[in-house]
Amino acid sequence: MNFGNSFQGRGDLLSYEQIRPLLRWTYAWMLVGLLITSAVGFLTIQNITLRQLRGNTGIVVVAFIAELALVLGLSWALPRLSTTAAAIMFTIYAALNGFTLSVIALMYTGEVITSAFVTTALLFGALSLLAFMTNVDLTKMGGFLLMGLIGLLIAMVVNVFLRSDGVAFIINIIGVLIFTGLTAYDTQKIKNLAAAPELQGNPELMSKLSIRCALILYLDFINLFLFILRLMGRRR
Repeated sequence: MNFGNSFQGRGDLLSYEQIRPLLRWTYAWMLVGLLITSAVGFLTIQNITLRQLRGNTGIVVVAFIAELALVLGLSWALPRLSTTAAAIMFTIYAALNGFTLSVIALMYTGEVITSAFVTTALLFGALSLLAFMTNVDLTKMGGFLLMGLIGLLIAMVVNVFLRSDGVAFIINIIGVLIFTGLTAYDTQKIKNLAAAPELQGNPELMSKLSIRCALILYLDFINLFLFILRLMGRRR
């Protein structure tokens, strides 16, 4: 059962009181994920042992594989998971992401990281509010955003070999645009999903779905932050 395709609710057909539970828990879990990522990233930089582990290529590769497995598990196996299992998987994913992203603190100045984070938070908040309030159907952008994301990934792989600063700059701009669109798209999709009749009076289903929705928005936020950071980037 694919939650995203099974529920065809529309956020404008139900009152805010009816769709608020899923939205509230989604953003709560997303905030928890970001806090865990930040805390683990900071701890990794401060702790000599963790910093040495972060410098081990083999361990980082294993961490990336584990992250991918957790994302796939939360995306495709969620109907068969308990709420507790889904919460643990999301927490572990956020922690692993903090571990792998901790290298950012070694590459960029604290001022740039803070500026990029604040910019991302403000942009993300504005886009979420826009997607929630507008009557325009943003979900029609899904196909274009997917094609853009695939093209972006291909360009990033190609530039690994080209090592072109000019191409990297263009990639970062396109990355910001794509994840700006994805943030608005996913927010409205979650709002519409929150109105699904299947969720009304089913707290167990709502709890599990809120974790998956939080993961989606968490990924949008992290990727938007990374592209903005690279655009601002003043390295140490």
